[in-house]
This record gives sequence, C-alpha cells and structure tokens, in this order.
Amino acid sequence: MSDEATSFGSASAVYERGRPPYPEEALDWLLPAGRPRVLDLGAGTGKLTRQIAARGLSVTAVDPSDGMLAELRRVLPGVPAHEGTAEHIPLADGSVDAVVCAQAWHWVDLVRAVPETARVLSPGGTLGLIWNLRDETTDWVHRLGDILRSPEQPRRTDLGAPYGPVEHHTVRWTHRLGLDELLDLVASRSYVILLSDGDRAGLLDRVRHLAATHPDLAGRDVFDLPYVTQCARATLMT
Repeated sequence: MSDEATSFGSASAVYERGRPPYPEEALDWLLPAGRPRVLDLGAGTGKLTRQIAARGLSVTAVDPSDGMLAELRRVLPGVPAHEGTAEHIPLADGSVDAVVCAQAWHWVDLVRAVPETARVLSPGGTLGLIWNLRDETTDWVHRLGDILRSPEQPRRTDLGAPYGPVEHHTVRWTHRLGLDELLDLVASRSYVILLSDGDRAGLLDRVRHLAATHPDLAGRDVFDLPYVTQCARATLMT
C-alpha cells in the first residue's frame, strides 16, 4: 500500500467524525444470506464494522494503521481487530465466509490481494467492495470536488480468477451533516492529511466560503450531501 493510503492513522479522530456510514441496502446486497463470518478488510475506524456487528454477525476487522485500529477498538471493544493489509491478512485459510472492503480496494496490489482474500475465504465465499462516492451532479457537490482538486470517479472492480464474474449494484442516498462534519470529511481525505498546515488551512477556508455563499448551503445549519454508493461482489470459484 502507498504512503498516501497509510496516512489516515494520523487523523483517525477526524476520519471517525467526518466519514459517512453506508446505506443498509448496500449491505443487504453485499453480505451473503444467513449468518456468515465476515472480514472487514481495511476497516479503518470501524464505520462499516459496526453496521455489520449491529446485524448480529461475527465480524473481524483488519487494517494497516495502528491509529485507526485504536479508534475502532475504542468504539467496538468486542470486535477482534488485527493489523494487516489486503496483501497479508493475519487470518487462517478458509476462516471467513465473506470479505468486505470499504473505501480501500483502489489502494491494493491486485496481484497479491486477489489470491490473499481468496485464501481466507471458505469455499463459495464472497468478496464485496463498496465505495461512497459524492454525487457531483449536484452543483455544490461539484464545486466541492473542484476545491478538493479531486472529482469523484467510478472505481475499478476487476478481479479475475479465482473469483467468478463481478456483479454490480448502485445505491443513491443522502447524508445529513453540519459544517463541522463537512470540514472533517474534507480533512480526512488522504491527500489533505499530507498537506502542509498552511495549505490545509487554506483549503478548509475555501470549503467554509462555499458553505457560506452557495445558495443551496448559505444560512443553513445542516446540509444534505448526496452520495452514489458503488458496490461490487464476486463469488470464489470452487
């Protein structure tokens, strides 16, 4: 994984405050029926982990960042959490029925991660990928992407053997947040974390200006940020 991908640990509290949850419809589609044993890979502070645990499912979290895992363990003390990566998962062969990876699969080395996720899956298990992408068809969200110099792009979901064909599903929804949460959302972006203090402050000031002047936001205490949640899943070939 790149330095950018592993930068989140230094801003784990900001990440926890700013990042949205995932729509339950997406989890309904991603998770196998019954009571699967689930690995949340690249779990971060446990945004997705807690939603899986709330369903009464057995879930294990893996993340490369000590800082992220410390926050996850604080909010989910009963969930097993281990340091590891998609290329080196510290679990036994065939120990889970589903692997889910939220907001992180685009960081991995596919050549190593695809067989490694397959190794920990039981026969017929599934790999599920999910990303919350800002819906930039809304004008103020498009302008936010311009400020970030990082417009949203659909994520690649090609896997290949030993997985079967990749299926796709999209969920459109909105997340309600205030200005502080919007600033935390921006501040939790990996490249923003790596900016100098001055550059980061300037960028956040531009977000404040957007919130104060855009007609869809000005004078409001809370905003509805539209998302397109991109999901993909594939079954392990036996």
